[in-house]
Amino acid sequence: MDEGHGLAAATVFDALGADYERAFGRSAAHHASLRRLLDDLAPHSRVLDVGSGTGRPTAQVLTGAGHEVHGVDVSPVMVELAARHVPGASFECADMLRLDLEERSFDAVCAYFSLLQMSRADQSRLLRKLARLLVPGGHLVVATVPLDVEDVDVVFMGQKVRATSFGPEEFTEMVTDAGFTVLWEQSTIFTPEHEAASAEPQLFLHCRRA
Repeated sequence: MDEGHGLAAATVFDALGADYERAFGRSAAHHASLRRLLDDLAPHSRVLDVGSGTGRPTAQVLTGAGHEVHGVDVSPVMVELAARHVPGASFECADMLRLDLEERSFDAVCAYFSLLQMSRADQSRLLRKLARLLVPGGHLVVATVPLDVEDVDVVFMGQKVRATSFGPEEFTEMVTDAGFTVLWEQSTIFTPEHEAASAEPQLFLHCRRA
């Protein structure tokens, strides 16, 4: 993520704060994805939550099931909220692409909608880095808005942002090129619970490090 994109993402999510959780936290597809991940994890797994937001639902659900969660987010406000909401997990404010973590130190990685303000090149770089952080056979759950757009201006919950994504086939290809086997996928339409939000397509992929 270049410095401008990192600052932009932090500014947007600092402004949204708890409103983001209220808008997205009750997504049925997100909760179904977490239940599927729980079925795949061994007891006391170590999980990295990329773009951990307020800590809910992802970190809260995983720690509640007995797993060790480390969350990373570029927004100081989100990190503060997450630490308060999920004291059983650890959180830090950092740019995931620049963060130095030990390779093969996680059993699973979650990246729910955390790539959309990165360039396409950085999205690919991050997925390859996540593959290195996972133990062999480790799990990746990644979700995105599968639209073929690059560095476009959008208004997201009243905040101006620049977004980049891929169509569903191209996104899946990028994930597999990064070293993952896609085991399951779900496409859905979700309308956030916010007066300034609109319906959006969503793609969830459950993968295993090859």
